[in-house]
Amino acid sequence: MKTVMSNKLAICLYVLPALILVLVLIYIPIVLTGYYGLMDWDGIGAMKFIGLDNYVQLIKDKMFWNSTYHSVLLALFSAISLIFYLVISIILASRIKGANLLRKIYLIPMLLSSVAIAQLWLKIFDPTNGMLNKLLELFGMENTPTWLADPNLVLIAIFVPIIWQYAGFYIIIYYAALKNVPEEVIEAARIDGATPLQIAYRIKLPLISGVIKVTIVLAIVGSLKYFDLIYVMTGGGPNGSSEVIASYMYKEAFKTYNFGYGSAIGFALLIICLIMTWVIQKLTASKEDVQY
Repeated sequence: MKTVMSNKLAICLYVLPALILVLVLIYIPIVLTGYYGLMDWDGIGAMKFIGLDNYVQLIKDKMFWNSTYHSVLLALFSAISLIFYLVISIILASRIKGANLLRKIYLIPMLLSSVAIAQLWLKIFDPTNGMLNKLLELFGMENTPTWLADPNLVLIAIFVPIIWQYAGFYIIIYYAALKNVPEEVIEAARIDGATPLQIAYRIKLPLISGVIKVTIVLAIVGSLKYFDLIYVMTGGGPNGSSEVIASYMYKEAFKTYNFGYGSAIGFALLIICLIMTWVIQKLTASKEDVQY
């Protein structure tokens, strides 16, 4: 093994397949997206170089900024929901009865496709026969909301199934991290008189802070590029009230055949994700990590 690891040619040969995959699947498409953003192209015919016109149009595009606002709201909502997931994980990791069953229940949404989840919640939000409005009628509400047709309610209506869809994913991540906290540390805190709340806040959370930072990045960046469930449930409507960056990019590129402008939107989305990742890393940076 030492002989192989000291051979630079062998190291390059081992790394080369992964490097080729990364180049072909990630970096080359990124470069091509930026390049297509400089073109006037319908995706089929000849391309015409127009320089930065698409990006200038993007800056002036009110719908782009509205969709960016909606994506940022979803990202913030997803980041805040991590607190809820973390609380559930702490409870599940505290040796409560039925914890194994609850973990399996929380994982169920992850087993379903986004399209299936969208169809399920379309039935729930149905203004006439939907389960949610039927429950509201039982509690005496006469004028029940039209959840997906009301511009003031549609964002909340689509955010709820998105958060529900990924609950199991983050709960399992937090649960695994909490289970790796040494029991000796927790037992020592109990002997010293620490309450369960103090143990959770002063011991468990600092010890899994690295995992929390990773999940914040995953939640925010993943929300910024979210597409499928929103597109199936509302298509960005009504009147753009639930449009996000990814759905707007799809419409411009594949519905209006303005592939150059759609590529510019996609490249702008990449820049926004990179900036948000950098900001999160700066805000959550610490001089030293807690070790155990």
